[in-house]
Amino acid sequence: MSFFGKGLGFGDGRGKNKGGAMGVGGYCICAKCGTKVKHEKNVKCTTIKCPDCGTTMIREELLKK
Repeated sequence: MSFFGKGLGFGDGRGKNKGGAMGVGGYCICAKCGTKVKHEKNVKCTTIKCPDCGTTMIREELLKK
């Protein structure tokens, strides 16, 4: 008995952001006060605290969605 091919086919199985990175450029932005800092390669914005108010930063592209 085979279980393959029994799904409905709605998901693409790649998770958040369709499995792709957002690239090296861009900015990390504070959703609270709007402060922008340049995104560093291999550093997630969510690991950075805003230098002005201490809130966790997010990737600018995600804030625009």
